[in-house]
Amino acid sequence: MLMLCVIGAWSCAEPSAYKTVGGVMLGTNLSLIAETATPQGTLYAACMEIDREAKRSMSLFDPTSLLSRLNRGETDSLDGHIIRNILLADSISRLSGGIYDITVGPLVKAWGFAGAEAETKPNVDSLLDFVGFEKIRIDGNRLVKADPRMQVDLNSIAKGYTVDLVAEMLEREGVENYIVDIGGEVRCRGVNRQGNPWRIGVETPFDGNYTDGAYISRRIALSEGALATSGNYRRYYVDAAGRKVAHTINPRTGYSRLSPLLSATVVAATCAEADALCTMLMAMGDDEAKRFSEAHPDLPVCLILDGGGEAYEEWLSPSMKHLIIKE
Repeated sequence: MLMLCVIGAWSCAEPSAYKTVGGVMLGTNLSLIAETATPQGTLYAACMEIDREAKRSMSLFDPTSLLSRLNRGETDSLDGHIIRNILLADSISRLSGGIYDITVGPLVKAWGFAGAEAETKPNVDSLLDFVGFEKIRIDGNRLVKADPRMQVDLNSIAKGYTVDLVAEMLEREGVENYIVDIGGEVRCRGVNRQGNPWRIGVETPFDGNYTDGAYISRRIALSEGALATSGNYRRYYVDAAGRKVAHTINPRTGYSRLSPLLSATVVAATCAEADALCTMLMAMGDDEAKRFSEAHPDLPVCLILDGGGEAYEEWLSPSMKHLIIKE
């Protein structure tokens, strides 16, 4: 349970108005806009408490977090946050035929992501023995692994889940109009200050685009739900042989998943779902991602592909086309 009582009561209200809160959560930018009587300072403090709680539970960068201790085999006890994420991840793993898999942790580290240094020649075949969503299960509040050396990586879902925690906090307090954005993962409800749906940009996925929304390919109108984008244009490196190595790892092969698919954007009911689904599509690659999206036309999907040279190719599912703002 979030310990909001330690940061001040929500009853210290001001006149209801759109309040803006900025800061850093999970090591990336936080932007929150909400129509509320709650003071900005209280909103900010509540977000920071959620940030601390999420890190204590699910951070791979904090060696004292519960997830880090689980991965080292120091405990098998789970908290509610990790249980919710593993259950959701399991459902998406089954939906994807195993291409989405949170047990890729050993591979992610071997390739130099999640705060680890890249190995010169990762022993992929050996590491694949410790990968497979069907090799872990929850028994009560315990994590059961087929092999104690297995590791869970929640980076593809935890940021979206943390967005949901902030949104759920606002909704419990009766906030009807809000948008929460943590590093480009977004959840919103209601309308903006002008009384219109919230406008959310989809970034142009060129290599090294670290700008904060300076280059936008599309804008989406949303009044209820969440949006997340995954891509290989930020978290990657070029190895000694000149090959691009991206953070999206294919659990079937153990290697970085590269294809003409540059980014995948998904709209879903929760940000955790959207976060996991867009990672799943990136792991699939261009052709499989299109086939999956065509088979699920009610899922709003925007795929941006390399069209050759400086050109981009865009693929939109029918349900996403209705959300695109025509400018």
